[in-house]
Amino acid sequence: MRGRLTLSATTGSIRILLSLFTILSLAKTCQSFLASISAAHSKSSFSHATKSASLRSMLSSSLSVKRAKLLVAEASSAVIGTHSGSFQADEAMGVWMLQQTPEFRNSKIVRSRDMKVLDTLDIVIDVGGVYDHATRKYDHHQNGYDERFEGDATRCTKLSASGLVYRHYGKEVLQAYYPELNDTMMQTAYLKIYDRLLEALDAIDTGVEAVPEGVRLLYKDSTGLASRVGRLNPRWNEVDANGQEVDPDARFAHAVELCGQDFLSIMMEIVESDIPARELVDRALTQRLQVDATGEILCLESGGLPWKNHLYELEKVYNVNPLVKFVLYTDQAGMWRVQAVTVEGMAFENRLSLPKEWCGLRDAGLEAVTKIPGCKFVHAAGFIGGHQNKEGALLMAKAALQR
Repeated sequence: MRGRLTLSATTGSIRILLSLFTILSLAKTCQSFLASISAAHSKSSFSHATKSASLRSMLSSSLSVKRAKLLVAEASSAVIGTHSGSFQADEAMGVWMLQQTPEFRNSKIVRSRDMKVLDTLDIVIDVGGVYDHATRKYDHHQNGYDERFEGDATRCTKLSASGLVYRHYGKEVLQAYYPELNDTMMQTAYLKIYDRLLEALDAIDTGVEAVPEGVRLLYKDSTGLASRVGRLNPRWNEVDANGQEVDPDARFAHAVELCGQDFLSIMMEIVESDIPARELVDRALTQRLQVDATGEILCLESGGLPWKNHLYELEKVYNVNPLVKFVLYTDQAGMWRVQAVTVEGMAFENRLSLPKEWCGLRDAGLEAVTKIPGCKFVHAAGFIGGHQNKEGALLMAKAALQR
């Protein structure tokens, strides 16, 4: 019995020692594993920090702008007038812009067609048959009216009420949100906002067709701002939850808010993204011969930035010939993209597409056709492709140029 107890005790001690050895081994393994994770994280963090620092360095000489938050202020005592009845995006946008300026901040709106009422108001838009900045009258329906943005007779449309308001108060709106904008940036933003937003509202309100005479639209788009505002008008048979007629003034207030959301979205995109990106596109364009001797391939230093409109404009500034056919950049996942440049003014027609035999292929199937290892995909429409690295994306673009 005593011998068995001694053996049992000895065995128990051995088991304890083995357990301790196992725990120590596991601890050492865990320590090594954690150290490797820490090293990988440090490397990743360093890589991310390096990339971020590189991007900050690229943008260091670009304009940095901060958007001011308009404080909820007491409404101005000035009153804005416009017509009653059915409303359009034209006057709704004009009212919103005025309400962002110091003089008309959150001003009351009176909707009427009674000139005795309108003549008592501080400013009147889209009604009255008079355009006179001195007396704050901004209508565009009168005979002989032919006001164009910036006096440019080649513009497709006359200024509607919102266009007139933008002409006289647009820079005040920009100044309210971006007080640090310098004169050059202010003028650039002012022109771009008109081109991207206000011109379409002017054209729709003054009856300018979107396509030349004799050309039939292939489809109708009802998702634009003018259509969305139009749908806010009370329907002929619409009643509220209580069976009462819908208040058109309340609906107009909603339309004003909707227009403001679109204006702010486009203004922010232009001032905070488009304008800072221009310098990077300019640099890439002037250095394009370092990428490829043809000058038809552009490589951007950072992915995700808006480049198309800047490229079209800068090609004219530098009198570029031949035009750029492909642009290289990284996407959010780090893949290198090769994208065809569209014909200016066209949404889908490319100056030169990726080869047809590449279209719709991926990975090994694409590699077999291109003979370029590392290819990831080419879209079925041939406007964009991807490669795992910059060198491969460049080879894809060069091969496409030779087709």
